[in-house]
Amino acid sequence: MARSTDYRTVIAALVPPNVFITNKGPYFLWRRGDEKDQAFLLGILSSIPLDWYARRFVETNLNFFIIKPFPVPRPSRENALWQRVVELAGRLACPDKRFAEWASKVDVACGPLDESEKEDHIHELDAVVSHLYGLSKSQLIHIFETFHEGWDFESRLSGVMHHYQAWRTRQ
Repeated sequence: MARSTDYRTVIAALVPPNVFITNKGPYFLWRRGDEKDQAFLLGILSSIPLDWYARRFVETNLNFFIIKPFPVPRPSRENALWQRVVELAGRLACPDKRFAEWASKVDVACGPLDESEKEDHIHELDAVVSHLYGLSKSQLIHIFETFHEGWDFESRLSGVMHHYQAWRTRQ
């Protein structure tokens, strides 16, 4: 179940080995690409900009008919933004040893993050994905202001804007 009024509509996760998923959990099988491509897609699907978009179409159910046309940026692997999404999403997806093999293929550390580092990674991920979508500062603010009614977004937006500005100067 996924509703546009929930805290998040798209809840993406890297599923550890030897875990079953029911038919209510859409999942991706990889015919081509590698673990870094998986980390990139995981990062995009975990971002507020993609979730904001999803809320325009999801009423009670998130399925492949809705997921398939999601606008996923496709920069080259040499793109610094692509690389940073892989690093951030890869690190966030590997909280314990169940993910160690996958983490080594993505070239990220595996293990728990302290809360402030985790929060900073999430903020930077939203900022980097915003740049991949070509969002302006005012568009990014609009996404946070209209994301969820009654949502206390100021702190998260502040963290995202810090990284957004930093990446803007790098490009």
